[in-house]
Amino acid sequence: MKYVKYISIFLVFGLLSCDAGSEPDIEGTKLQAMAGEWWINVLVDGEDIGQGFNLLTTSNTAANNETDLILDDHELWPAKVVTKVNLGSMTFTAAPNLTNLYDSDIKVSVIEGKILKGAATTPGGNKTDSIYVKFEFSDDAGTQYEYAGYRRTGFREDEH
Repeated sequence: MKYVKYISIFLVFGLLSCDAGSEPDIEGTKLQAMAGEWWINVLVDGEDIGQGFNLLTTSNTAANNETDLILDDHELWPAKVVTKVNLGSMTFTAAPNLTNLYDSDIKVSVIEGKILKGAATTPGGNKTDSIYVKFEFSDDAGTQYEYAGYRRTGFREDEH
């Protein structure tokens, strides 16, 4: 009988001490519409230069603002830069001689770029966003490279 009393008291206090408040709102980053993983081809003058599909990542910076986006080609060139974007128009702002976080001797100039919502059809037939960014690298001045592709869907049929 003594144990029943203690168990009852424990249950009453245990239930009364529960937080019945609402769950916190989980928010994304300010540039989440432009952030993601992308399967891209490398083009020169609109022609695929035979690199196949490569992974490109776009993400926000630690500042989490609406203008600074990290663009990382995972050492394809190699190029990893913080570039300016316009979130409203989903465009990349032209910027010369950006610091390359992979190789400080190779500067990266963003010429133009855009993300189009729902404009790509993947090899598996899925609709997703498309990306296009045109660059020039200081170690190959005069040649403009284009990264063009689609947002990674995670579906097996769209992987490379």
